[in-house]
This record gives sequence, structure tokens and C-alpha cells, in this order.
Amino acid sequence: MGQENKTAAAGVICTAAGAFEALHRQADPARAESSARYFKTGPDGYGAGDRFIGLTAPQLHGLARSYHTMPFDEIDKLLQCEIHEVRSLALTIMGARYKKGDAAERAAIFQLYLDRLDRVDNWDLVDGSAPYITGPHLQGCDRSLLQTLADSPVLWRRRVAILSTLHFIRAGELQPTLDLCDRLIADRHDLMHKACGWMLREVGKRDVALLEGWLDDRGPRLPRTMLRYAIERMTPERRRYYMNRK
Repeated sequence: MGQENKTAAAGVICTAAGAFEALHRQADPARAESSARYFKTGPDGYGAGDRFIGLTAPQLHGLARSYHTMPFDEIDKLLQCEIHEVRSLALTIMGARYKKGDAAERAAIFQLYLDRLDRVDNWDLVDGSAPYITGPHLQGCDRSLLQTLADSPVLWRRRVAILSTLHFIRAGELQPTLDLCDRLIADRHDLMHKACGWMLREVGKRDVALLEGWLDDRGPRLPRTMLRYAIERMTPERRRYYMNRK
């Protein structure tokens, strides 16, 4: 059945063209307009030029289940599409396939992800893919790729680097996040301040003493947004302590 590129339950033809038609059948122009504003697609926004057709995350996850057997060359066609939700669908399929795939399929998904990293070009696309593809693939392996991505001039590659460590955090390995945040303290983009602060908060949920030790040395140098996110789950007294040191 995999060779026929169909899902047995629904008889869906698993091609990019079929997925594209299914996406358009659920399109909502009003939601698309709202999403375009939310994701800053104007000329000076971080999502400048991106196009939306107006689908929700639950709709995309439902379509991903229907098209989960799509061949890689068809997924690649989705990744290259200019429409945001089409790329999101491709990444959702890839993340689900990575989780259940064997070593060969995981390697192929990881390589496709790297080959099309330029298409992972907004924060939701990064957040919905890096912890489920890049993070798991680098678990127990050489992670110099994350340092390279963290040093990239491309915002989204830097965000892929730090969001990949969410997988390590969930596996109980906290130091990689702290090491990358050291590398990214001077990052000037607000979306990176939020991402790093979020990951630091996740570290603190598992080992608050480790986070506090890191913040004691670096807290005054952190961008305010990064610090606020990092200490969000601390007691009011501890939050005041760290914010007053800024």
C-alpha cells in the first residue's frame, strides 16, 4: 500500500497536489488575514512576504494524519510552497514520521529538513519541528551543528538551534540549553530573547538550582524579555531579586 501512496483508511491519494487541494477546501480568508497580521508579514515584519490561506493547527494536524504516508519527494514539494500552512503541513508530517520511523527513515527526514531549512522560516514552523526532528536526531551525537546554527545571521536558524534543545531538556539533559544560551545572550532579536527565556524556564522546571546558579552569573547581562521568561515560574521574591539586578 505504501508503494501506491494511499492511506488505507480513507483512500487519500498522498501527493502534494492532493494535500494542496485539501488545504484549500478548508481555507478561511478572514482567518488568513488575521494570521498575516499576527505573523508580521508586512514589509518590515519578521514574516515579510509570507502567505496564509487560513487554517487552524487542529485542521493541519488532521490533514497530517490523512497524508502521513506521503513520499519524501511529495513532502519536498510542500516544503517549497510559498503558502505558510502548506509548509506547516509538511513539517507536521515529517515530525510525526520521524517519531515512528526506523533509522533509515529518520536519517532521510533529518536530511530533508536540513536541505530545506530555508523554508522553516517563521517561529511556529521552527517550534513545531526542531524539537521533534533536529533535537531527537542529535541526541547522543555530535551537536556542533547547533553551534553553527546558533551563530547564523538567519534568525530562524538560530531559533532552530535553541528549540532543538527542548528535546534534550525533556530527556533530562539540561546543560546544552545553558551552553547555547551563553552563546545567544547578545542576540538582538526579540524572538530569540523569548525562545531562550522559554528554554531557560524549562530548565528551571527540572532543576531550579541549576537555573539560579546560571542566572546569578549572567542575569544582569540578559535582555529583559529573556530574563522575564526565564524566571516566570519562580516565587515573586525571586523574580523581584533577579529583575532588580538588571
